[in-house]
Amino acid sequence: MKILALADTEEPFLWDYYSAAKVKDVDLILSCGDLKKEYLEFLVTMINRPLLYVHGNHDERFESDPPLGCDCIDDKVVEVCGYRIGGLGGSMRYRPDAKYMYTERKMSQRVAKLRRQIKKAGGIDILVTHAPASDWGDLEDIAHQGFACFHEILKQDQPQVMFYGHVHRSYGDFTREREYPGGIRLINAGGYYFLDLPDRRPSSSS
Repeated sequence: MKILALADTEEPFLWDYYSAAKVKDVDLILSCGDLKKEYLEFLVTMINRPLLYVHGNHDERFESDPPLGCDCIDDKVVEVCGYRIGGLGGSMRYRPDAKYMYTERKMSQRVAKLRRQIKKAGGIDILVTHAPASDWGDLEDIAHQGFACFHEILKQDQPQVMFYGHVHRSYGDFTREREYPGGIRLINAGGYYFLDLPDRRPSSSS
């Protein structure tokens, strides 16, 4: 399975200079948030593959005008191409009235609910978030701090891959991929990133 992961910036490579040859083998598109509705709709239409997304901290407009043809997986576990995928959008709260900003306590509550779904699904293969896990790709300022509670999923449920965004390449401390204990791949999807995973058969319950 070939994944196209996206976050934070609309890339001319995929929009202004789109070519079917660049994405001909893509099976699934994952958005980690803060991308324009028009960009997501363009990609899901042109590539004609499932597009799953979580909300970024700037995606409040999606409440009334979500991207058509795309599926939000915030607080859900879904299965695509045999892979169980869970989503937790949003960033650390730095504005009290923001829809998709959360305190550590509130995100911890969301993690607990998602972990119940993970248990019901028999595990998780891919975690999609907007913010990183604390101390793994985040920054010191409150707006770009990661969530400590994400480590519960990483340590206890051990997905193969975690995709996130929020920390842009332009911020100066950008590392595309880190290896978490247990061999979990933490990937900053800022811009775009292609990842190949072994093909799987869907489970009989999907």
